[in-house]
Amino acid sequence: MGFLENILKRKEIGVIVSPAAGEVISIRKVSDPTFGEEILGKGVAVIPKEGKFHAPADGTVTTVFPTGHAVAVTTDEGAEVLIHIGIDTVKLNGEHFRVLAQEGQKVKAGELLLEADLEQIQAAGYEIVTPVVICNSADYSDIGTETDREVAVGDTIIMLRK
Repeated sequence: MGFLENILKRKEIGVIVSPAAGEVISIRKVSDPTFGEEILGKGVAVIPKEGKFHAPADGTVTTVFPTGHAVAVTTDEGAEVLIHIGIDTVKLNGEHFRVLAQEGQKVKAGELLLEADLEQIQAAGYEIVTPVVICNSADYSDIGTETDREVAVGDTIIMLRK
C-alpha cells in the first residue's frame, strides 16, 4: 500500500507538511540526543536544500525563539510542532537567521516563517539538519512518517491520529 493510500485509509486527523525542500530522514538519525532519542517528541528531520522554512500546517505561531533558530506552530487541530533549524545553532545568537513570523500570528501551511543562511551556518561548524517534532506526541495514538526521500515544501511528512 502506498503512502497516500495509507493516509486515506487511516482517516488521519492531522497532516504535517515539510517546512523545507530537501531530504526527509528518521529523527533517530539526528546526532543530538534530545531529538534523536525523541525526548521532545516524535517526528522526522529534514536536511534542507535551501534556507527558507515554512509553516508545517494551518495554525498559530506559538513560539519564535529570539535567536531565530527555531519556531513552534500549534496546528488548528492541536498538534504542537517544533521546527529546529540545525543542531546547537542557538549558540549562533541569531547570526545567519532572519525571523519573519511573530508569536500569535495565524499561518497557513507553506507560509514563510524563517530564513537561514545555510552555507554560513555550516561554515561556522554547525549541522543544518532540521528536526520537525510533535511536542505533544503523547496526545496521539499513532504518528506515521515516511522517510528517506526527497521532499518539496508542502509535501506530507507526518500523519497524526488521536
